[in-house]
Amino acid sequence: MAKILIVEDDVAFCQMLETFLTKKGYEVNASHTGNDALAKIKSNNYDIVLTDVRLPDRDGNEILQILKEEHPGTKVILMTGYAEVNLAVDAIKTGAFDYISKPINPEKMLQVVKSALESEEEQVIAKPNKSKKETAKRNVEGSYVAGVSDASKKLSDYIKLVAPTNMSVLIIGDSGTGKEYVAKNIHDQSKRAKETFIAVDCGAIPKEIASSEFFGHIKGSFTGAVNDKTGHFQAANGGTLFLDEIGNLNYELQVQLLRALQERKIKPVGSNQEINVDIRVIAATNEDLKKAVENGDFREDLYHRLNEFSIQVPALRKRKDDLMLFADHFLEKANEELERDVVGFSDEALELLHSYSWPGNLREMQNTIKRSVLLATGKIIDVDALPMQMQTETKEEESYSLFKNKNEQELILDALEQANGNKSKAARILSIDRKTLYNKLKQYDIKL
Repeated sequence: MAKILIVEDDVAFCQMLETFLTKKGYEVNASHTGNDALAKIKSNNYDIVLTDVRLPDRDGNEILQILKEEHPGTKVILMTGYAEVNLAVDAIKTGAFDYISKPINPEKMLQVVKSALESEEEQVIAKPNKSKKETAKRNVEGSYVAGVSDASKKLSDYIKLVAPTNMSVLIIGDSGTGKEYVAKNIHDQSKRAKETFIAVDCGAIPKEIASSEFFGHIKGSFTGAVNDKTGHFQAANGGTLFLDEIGNLNYELQVQLLRALQERKIKPVGSNQEINVDIRVIAATNEDLKKAVENGDFREDLYHRLNEFSIQVPALRKRKDDLMLFADHFLEKANEELERDVVGFSDEALELLHSYSWPGNLREMQNTIKRSVLLATGKIIDVDALPMQMQTETKEEESYSLFKNKNEQELILDALEQANGNKSKAARILSIDRKTLYNKLKQYDIKL
């Protein structure tokens, strides 16, 4: 069980976080001051320290520095207010795993926590001898392993081809296919690999503060601007800026973004001074940007600026040769996270994994297998441990094909014989769900 320390001077908010994370299966301690937190750290081994940037007696960066020296394996996640994001970005460059902006979305926080626990040992925090200007570890969309299918090989070839260049890349793919992983992989294979990689969810930025988020602001430029702020462009200077769900940008910001990309200069909100930036931009979308351009929702000049090279990330249903590679990988990760020892899947479960359409792609598969590992009653995952929607996914016309046949009782008996009495397998042979089969067994008084 992972052990987490929350350091937050807002007692009510701290208790809320503690309760939430405890319910998610983590062992959680809490401190309301920096000194108390350091005392707990000396006597405990924490996997993660989740700390506010501002504390009554110390700040989160001080705790970070002490942990880097004395407990380099502990991940530090900073919680920061809007005006303090620049401090958190600087902290990432010096070893923090990530930061979460307030008001905090509990599910987003949970994602970052999981990402920290899943991160590899070679992270910045475990490598104090590395350059201070390290990759900013963000929550990568799902886990990923290299596949063997033709689609996977083509994807890998495209990444290797474009990575060494400085071309802007547009990554296209359905939700959950691993677009952020592809972007991070391009960065890691590029000449900018030792510099910062910053991921931005364009759909999560309110319109009112978008300019400040991207380009920064100076103190006093607007109400609430109590400090200077470093924007994403400046924070990613020298490295790679990943713009996820680029189609969600409002039109005004599209104009500003285009200017920044063309001129390689930005101007923080409230400032008259331009700042030179050297970044590579990788964008991603699950929308049809061409159609958005035609509809006037996305600027054509920005589209072409971002789309110097495009990569299509295939859906999981088009990578069936890779399916078991992913499944085994997620099984191993789930075993580690849940402290279980599940070794594989039953034949019926394997059949269902292969036949299912996986509309949520890799993210859905990861969640499905983790849930199944938790529900498994033995060493093998059976059909019963898989989600019901997987068991009932059948075309409507197929569902009724059996009952148009006058000899349906005979067909049911034949299917049961083929399945050696396994009702789940018999239902799939008949192209019906198990509930329907059970009703028919009762109707015909068929007993096994």
